[in-house]
Amino acid sequence: MVLAAVTLTVYWQVATHEFVDYDDGRYITENPHVTTGLTGPNFQWAFTAVHASNWHPITWLSHMADVQLYGLNPQGHHLTNVGIHVLSTLLLYVLLFRLTRQIWQSGFVAALFALHPLHVESVAWAAERKDVLSAIFWFSTLLLYAGYARKRSVSSYLCALVAFLLGLMAKPMLVTLPIVMLLLDYWPLNRFRENGNTPAIECRSRMIALVHEKIPFIACSLLSSLLTVYAQHQGGALKSLQTIPFWPLVANACVAYATYLAKAFWPVNLAVFYPLPTAIPLWNVIASLFLLLLVSVATLAAGRRYPYLPVGWFWFLFTLVPVIGIVQVGDQALADRYTYLPLIGLFIMTSWGVSELFQHLPYHKEVNALLATVSLTALTVLTWQQIGYWQNSLTLFSHAARSVPTSYLARFNLGSLYEKKGNFAAAAREYGEALAIHPSDIKTLTNLGAAFAKNREFDAAIGVFRQILALNPDDVMALTNMGNALAEKGELDAAVRAYGEAISRDSSYVPAHSNLAIVLVKSGDLDRAIGEYEAALKLKPGAIDIMANLALAREQQQRRKKTGKE
Repeated sequence: MVLAAVTLTVYWQVATHEFVDYDDGRYITENPHVTTGLTGPNFQWAFTAVHASNWHPITWLSHMADVQLYGLNPQGHHLTNVGIHVLSTLLLYVLLFRLTRQIWQSGFVAALFALHPLHVESVAWAAERKDVLSAIFWFSTLLLYAGYARKRSVSSYLCALVAFLLGLMAKPMLVTLPIVMLLLDYWPLNRFRENGNTPAIECRSRMIALVHEKIPFIACSLLSSLLTVYAQHQGGALKSLQTIPFWPLVANACVAYATYLAKAFWPVNLAVFYPLPTAIPLWNVIASLFLLLLVSVATLAAGRRYPYLPVGWFWFLFTLVPVIGIVQVGDQALADRYTYLPLIGLFIMTSWGVSELFQHLPYHKEVNALLATVSLTALTVLTWQQIGYWQNSLTLFSHAARSVPTSYLARFNLGSLYEKKGNFAAAAREYGEALAIHPSDIKTLTNLGAAFAKNREFDAAIGVFRQILALNPDDVMALTNMGNALAEKGELDAAVRAYGEAISRDSSYVPAHSNLAIVLVKSGDLDRAIGEYEAALKLKPGAIDIMANLALAREQQQRRKKTGKE
């Protein structure tokens, strides 16, 4: 009750939060299959479609159910995430207590899971429903598996397998769960050996038998991995080795592990996006790799006496493997949401380790209680603050830009937000900041030029479009946008030439035809304008604006002919 009440209290502020302009659109608000709720065709789509580079039908169905219940009111979607997070917290507590019969250590791990700032992203972000939802199935699978391990119940085994399959259909992050099952076999289930005198050869044979026992789970993990790679490839999120070479990915993975460790114990300057670095110092890679090897060797050496140490450590290491970046998906170096399940391993090490460390002190219970209270209070304050940054897109990306100055995505998204609000000067400023980080990014340059044009700074806009054309002479959008700016300046002949160049490079680009026609009408060349409108309509049949402009041009042409006859 305390865990549930505190978690709900801390996260309740999300009830006033908005959807954010970062995946919430394509997952929820702009997804026609989700916004129409639970229907037969939508149910079929959830299981057959690859959307947003993902195949996770259970997650899609949960979003549809939210729309069925709350419509597109963000309050309901956010509070559902919080409710699932609370339920996951309680399941984690029940799991650890049933496995170990240790009330306070289990409770402390669950409290850390509930209140750690790194977990805010998974809970406060509506589009990250897959994180909290998959955790429910993760803990349910382990609870059922623990029941099977103790009683050898076939029904428990089959139920665990079903829960695992549902979890994979919520988020494929669960592919490492068979490894965690093996870790729990070592501790606290103690299935590797019945007592401390079990011969090593018998331990090995038992381990082989335990691996065989998990073959159905491993097969499901492999199938899910293949489906995920296919989905990411189809969605264009999977980076090839030509885009990013292999060794920089390995270097980033080593540093990412060390960064996750640091943020676990010092969770400050958290952000929604951490860009891949252009270069990583060699000393940083060596130091990170040395730290990982040192902790791995130390926990293995201490494993016989303190078995929770290697279990917790390798829980952390292995569960991060799918998202550590060896197979790069997206442009992020790491992400807070990736720690939602992996951090449990570190929490187990901390909870049982600190309890063991002080057990010989005269007042060890009081010392443990004080340390737990102080650490949880500090984490709760940081979590409350971090949740506040997710209030809306502006607060989210403003904080991200402050926390990670090299985040071009944060600056770009801030520019887009200001542009939507009509503050084109602020938009241009943010796009400029993004270009200071990525000077030759065509998309940012395009948006900067558009912001200048909307702010009626036409010379600045034309200069940006020329910069784009210097990078890519065949960029028809830049040529068309430059034509628009020239036309707004009143330089109609120059605008016509720009549109003509765009059409010569890509005759199927509709805006070049239609905008050229508008300028030709202003110039009085109605015959040629009508021809351009007709060409645009052939490329885009039924376009109402083009049809209306064509009708007006023809009417003007008829009036001119009548006037000429008279």
